[in-house]
Amino acid sequence: MEDSEKPSLGRRGFLKGVALGSAGIATGAQAQQPPATTPAQPRVAPPNAAQLAAEHQTPPAEPALTTEKTGSDFMVDVCKTLNIDYLAACPGSTFRALQESFINYGQNKKPEWLTCLHEEVSVGMGHGYAKVSGKPMAAMVHGTVGTQHASMALYNAYCDRVPVIVFTGNAGPIEERRPGVEWMHTVQDGAATIRDFVKWDDYPWSLQHFAESTVRAYQLAVAQPAAPVFIVADGKLQEMELSKAEEAKLRIPKLSLGTQTVADPNALREAAKLLVAAQNPVIIADKYARSQEAMQSLVKLAEALQAPVVDNRGRMNMPNTHYLCQSERAGGLLSQADCILSLEPVDLYGQLNNMRDQLERSSSSRVKDNVKIISISTHDLLMHANYQDFQRYNSADINITADAQTTLPYLVEAVQKEISGDRKIAFEARGQKMLEAYKGFADRARAEAALAWDATPISSARMYAELWQQIKNENWALVSDGGFSSNWPHRLWPMEKNYQFIGGSGGSGVGYQPVAALGAALAQRDIGGRFVVSITGDGEFNMAPHTLWTAAHHGIPYLTIIQNNRAYHQEVMHIQRMANRHNRGILNAHIGTTIDNPNVDYAKIAQGYGAVGIGPVNDPKELGAAIAKGVAAVKAGQPALIDVVMQPR
Repeated sequence: MEDSEKPSLGRRGFLKGVALGSAGIATGAQAQQPPATTPAQPRVAPPNAAQLAAEHQTPPAEPALTTEKTGSDFMVDVCKTLNIDYLAACPGSTFRALQESFINYGQNKKPEWLTCLHEEVSVGMGHGYAKVSGKPMAAMVHGTVGTQHASMALYNAYCDRVPVIVFTGNAGPIEERRPGVEWMHTVQDGAATIRDFVKWDDYPWSLQHFAESTVRAYQLAVAQPAAPVFIVADGKLQEMELSKAEEAKLRIPKLSLGTQTVADPNALREAAKLLVAAQNPVIIADKYARSQEAMQSLVKLAEALQAPVVDNRGRMNMPNTHYLCQSERAGGLLSQADCILSLEPVDLYGQLNNMRDQLERSSSSRVKDNVKIISISTHDLLMHANYQDFQRYNSADINITADAQTTLPYLVEAVQKEISGDRKIAFEARGQKMLEAYKGFADRARAEAALAWDATPISSARMYAELWQQIKNENWALVSDGGFSSNWPHRLWPMEKNYQFIGGSGGSGVGYQPVAALGAALAQRDIGGRFVVSITGDGEFNMAPHTLWTAAHHGIPYLTIIQNNRAYHQEVMHIQRMANRHNRGILNAHIGTTIDNPNVDYAKIAQGYGAVGIGPVNDPKELGAAIAKGVAAVKAGQPALIDVVMQPR
């Protein structure tokens, strides 16, 4: 019989055992020699009546240590009423009850809990995910320290006007906080450090308060201009017992999404008159399109006016295969324009002016003095004082505060009503000129790409050309910006679908690319049938290489190509510029900006995180085979990385 099955030792037996045991404790010779005299054994007094009665009494009741329903369970009930498929988090004790409720009570379904290795990844995933799926996902960050870790990703999403639902935990009343770390991870105002770059935040003090605030947060996050929201889940509320009577009093409000803002009809009529009367109208699109329908609306407007479109690529706005997409001619077109329509500009002043980065900075206008400016944007609806992402003020002749994507079909209708027969003839002639100007774009890009075809390090143009040969027959999606690669993907690849490009980071915070690519790839995986590729700088990747572990762990396949120039090359150029300005030469510009000596082996890093790692590829003749291997791995369902040693841009 096991020890645990033996009868328990009673008080009398225990005392008897002690007496016998003490008599037998002796050593060596002492044990063999009889005592000279036998001392009298002490008598043990028998237990009195009270002691005997105490032995049979039921021990005092302990405080309840378990419960069937908690506040965190109700919080999960609230989240399940919202359209949230995923919640990403790096583990943290301030939300321990919520995590347990999501994975057990909530059965880890809608939302599914995703494991990340840094809070910046948790929030950054949501950034990329929302730009592909069109809806937010949630992130959970750990108290004070997790919020600080997540702040960069929050800032990028805020500047990019992308919704993410972010929760944090926080210890409750001071008399219930455990000494030590629980105090250090607790804060009076949970959103104080990030309030200037979220759209809204709240610290609910009851479960009913949590329900209403969380539903409100979702509603506000997705309303244009979209942005992250932040909810503090108090520790006491999470871990409190929730009785059936108390639960019956709680109500989860129904999510009701508002319509997006649409322009005033009178303002649209005035804008249409200016556009139709113009001899040289130009349309600029920035963070405009969120759907294929929005792209089609822009094409309709451009064709109705036969006006060129300059796509600033804040989103995928205009098919680059359309002859009216004239982004490469932006400077000349704007200088001749007599009417400019700007759709969701991030920086209207910057679109219309040049700033010279010299010892004494100066600016000059890119447009004529009498040009008419029309702006349709939600930009003015979300502006904070401390962080200056709103850019310099520039007035427009017609400033329409409305969602450009929602408004554009009405503008198309207003323009069509204004067009007379004479204007149609003029528009046709203008369209023919645009077609002639467009014809050479693709040929010139290919000729320029061939100039350094066999160069070592490998040219970025060749890398994009080789990659295109491998994915051109796939239903592909590029989830990275092309600005750090001389815009080669926009120049060499035909882009016609809204999902084929999602724009850049918004806040230009280094580290966006690997985390947003992970979230974008997750959304593309769920949609199905799309091959996802991300071109990531080596400096960017070093901020969050552990995204590959999350991809491998959760089965998120996509291809990462490291644009490995072994430097933070933009900073190299800044130091070179400063050295030249100070007449000191550029020989030392590598100090503090390069990533070499030793060189990083990114393929080994990928393999260590459970992904396929290929490279480093130094020889341009080996590039095609390396890319083919990476494509095959992704099509087999694995995340893969190719380390390509490349020229700076």
